[in-house]
Amino acid sequence: MVSKTIKILVAKPGLDGHDRGAKIIALALRDAGMEVIYTGLHQSIDQIISVAIQEAVDIIGLSIMTGAHMTICKKLINKLQEKEMSDVHVVVGGVIPKQDIAKLKEIGVKGVFPNGTPFKEIIPSIQAMV
Repeated sequence: MVSKTIKILVAKPGLDGHDRGAKIIALALRDAGMEVIYTGLHQSIDQIISVAIQEAVDIIGLSIMTGAHMTICKKLINKLQEKEMSDVHVVVGGVIPKQDIAKLKEIGVKGVFPNGTPFKEIIPSIQAMV
């Protein structure tokens, strides 16, 4: 049985300039056998969607440290729906208050990983999505 290699886009949306965590998670996902594309800093929603289309990703992983996770995730999920890309899952990590986790899942985010979430929890969660 041949298993599919998960293709994940790790993106840093907006003006957030803190990318150490995004780079570390990108390496952990790669080491777990996933194909990882990292966009770099200061990406717009349109830029993220464009790369997701070009690379035919299964998952978009957002790293957000600014507190704008609700707004950014809503915009991204709406754009994905407009582009008929609802099959691309969205996950988010970073500074995510506990009270926002359920709200993020309600708008369609498939996985929420606040700072400090262990890789042994993140990786199987992502693998189970594809």
